[in-house]
Amino acid sequence: MSVRVRRVYDPPEPEDGVRVLVDRLWPRGLAREAARVDEWPKAVTPSTELRKWYHAGEGSYDEFARRYEAELAAPEAAELLDHLRASVREGPVTLLTAAKTPQESHAAVLLGLLD
Repeated sequence: MSVRVRRVYDPPEPEDGVRVLVDRLWPRGLAREAARVDEWPKAVTPSTELRKWYHAGEGSYDEFARRYEAELAAPEAAELLDHLRASVREGPVTLLTAAKTPQESHAAVLLGLLD
């Protein structure tokens, strides 16, 4: 099936399918009803430490992606990642993020693992 990444601030579309928020923190200024999030699996989001490290500009995106993939190998994250893979096989899935540049975020790493 299909999986894509969109900003959570964009209005929901019928072709979104299952809408999965992949940020650890709820997006600022967005009402839960407006977001229409179906799932929020926090265990597949980057750890607070990794997120702060990346946003501080201390490393490259490639290094961030490598570290994030290592975090996704942890049992709880791996189980939720398998659940997302199953959802993708059943129908469209949209990964939602508040990142200003989703193509250089953890959502892009997840997309690569699910696509």
